[in-house]
Amino acid sequence: MKILLLNSSYRKEGNTARVLECIKEEILLTAGRQGLSAEFETVSLAHADIQICRGCRRCFDRGEKSCPLKDEVPGIKERLDSADGVVLASPVYVEDVNGIMKNWIDRMAFNNHRPAFSGKPAIILTTSGTYSSKHALKTMETAFNAWGGISVGKDRFRTGAFTGKEDIKIKNLKKIKKLSARLYNAITHKTERYPSVYSLIYFKVQQKYWQKTKDTRTFDYTYWKEKGWLNNDCSYYTRNSAGWIKIKFARLLGSIISVLFT
Repeated sequence: MKILLLNSSYRKEGNTARVLECIKEEILLTAGRQGLSAEFETVSLAHADIQICRGCRRCFDRGEKSCPLKDEVPGIKERLDSADGVVLASPVYVEDVNGIMKNWIDRMAFNNHRPAFSGKPAIILTTSGTYSSKHALKTMETAFNAWGGISVGKDRFRTGAFTGKEDIKIKNLKKIKKLSARLYNAITHKTERYPSVYSLIYFKVQQKYWQKTKDTRTFDYTYWKEKGWLNNDCSYYTRNSAGWIKIKFARLLGSIISVLFT
């Protein structure tokens, strides 16, 4: 399995990086016990060339390859594409993700229109000096779910300014084990086969929007049509094993919501 660690902290060896290292070690131990291998790649968003979004809409209207900003965003997306699972991690700044994470999310906004990560599992974590609210976690979770991914776990880590990795591990061992297990199990048991009710509802709302649109010449409409997602018998981005009651409920609720918001 291949797991991508996305860290938005500017501190290369800060608390966020230390928590990620603990997650990595725990997954490696689990994989080793089961005779499996796990490959990790870390992307430091703070030290990558990610320019500020200009809001020109070219990625929406003409596709992401038409973006006038030539930087590392396409390469990071490719790494995300090829990963079996993802860890999104950000320090908390003023009760939200830091600007580095938010800018990357903004630059990836075209995935809200054309969900490219359907069924990909992720765990989400934040670090802060004191107990923060869950707002920063929600920012990352909302974005990733909108891109078609599945958030399988999230948690906050309270760390001091000079907390060592071993201290972090000792104080947060239960959280580390829980998050690591959720991502590991999601990858090995193919979580995309069992999407949540929220994910099914979100798909139905999007589907209804593109089914009702009058402008069928857009890049987004073509994308949805080519994927087969506009077909009425399509209930999710990928084939899934969700129960029919769950699907029926999600489709009904999604249809109601679409009347209100699309």
